[in-house]
Amino acid sequence: MAEKVYNFGAGPAMLPEPVMQQIQQEWLDFQGMGVSIIEISHRAKEFVTVLEQAQSLFRELTGLPDNYRILFVHGGARMQFSALPLNFSGRVPSKKCLYVESGNFAGLAAKEAEAFCSMETIASSVDTDFDRIPGLASDLISQDAAYLHITSNNTLYGTRWNQFPETGNVPLIADMTSELLSRQIDYNKFGVVYAGLQKNLGPSGMAMVIVRDDLLGFADQKTPTLLNYTQCDKDNSLTNTTNTFAVYVIKLVLEWLKQQGGITAIEKLNEQKAARLYQVIDGSDFYRGIAQPEHRSIMNVSFKLASEELDAKFLEEADAVGLYALKGHRNVGGVRASIYNPMPMVGVEKLARFMEEFERKSG
Repeated sequence: MAEKVYNFGAGPAMLPEPVMQQIQQEWLDFQGMGVSIIEISHRAKEFVTVLEQAQSLFRELTGLPDNYRILFVHGGARMQFSALPLNFSGRVPSKKCLYVESGNFAGLAAKEAEAFCSMETIASSVDTDFDRIPGLASDLISQDAAYLHITSNNTLYGTRWNQFPETGNVPLIADMTSELLSRQIDYNKFGVVYAGLQKNLGPSGMAMVIVRDDLLGFADQKTPTLLNYTQCDKDNSLTNTTNTFAVYVIKLVLEWLKQQGGITAIEKLNEQKAARLYQVIDGSDFYRGIAQPEHRSIMNVSFKLASEELDAKFLEEADAVGLYALKGHRNVGGVRASIYNPMPMVGVEKLARFMEEFERKSG
């Protein structure tokens, strides 16, 4: 490469460079076997060891309690939009499932659930174009519900839940696709946490589901086998041929994260990265942040310029200097810098300086 490129794409997102290098080194010969990781059986002892190492590393890094199961499932986070009500709505006679609409994917999760349960959206920030997390009064959380679903970080709009709701006896389920492993989380607050891999975990197409074991065993009889979390847990995520390469990459990413000092260290760095970009936005009338300051994400920084023409010029010039994939989502427009765990501070600093120089030239 003539110049280092920093990938600010929302996902599939960048992987840590050392992880990419190790994949390259082991690609043709995994652990001296003479074959690639993508060629060995998902039931081979060498792969089962990789899977169990990934689970163990996740527990170590997060402090995940022993009564939570770690599943590797197909279809990314969006497949779980159907799997969740199929697995858990049967916990209560009413099959009532509560949802908070805080952005695009939160809305899609609720819409998908309608076919499988009695879905109720109890709070939404659609009226403010999702620039904040909606208020949620405790009396809105019916204690006869099977669960309450939230999306903890909203990738398009750059908002996140800084305080998780108290739900009483209702299990809290969180889609953490765009922030899992980016900050310390008390998993005891949740019944289920799930995330597509393509932000902080690995390649796209699969998801990790962390489920409290007392919630297993309630799947509807019509639940497809590969969406049944109880069956997946029974088979240690090997009900059918899993994506062995994806699980292998997860293990490497978790090893890398441990080498960085774990989640405490990466959270501190993530806060510094986000603060640098928000410093530029807040110190200028040239850039306009999309998220309300008290609801800002440290993973996705979304902003706009004064016109679509300026947005386009900014994106074109940024791409020319190696600041890649900054275009905002089609539903939002503007610019979006996704600064997941693997994004180094030097990449964020390069973007911040570009923003300052672009304002000087074009403001």
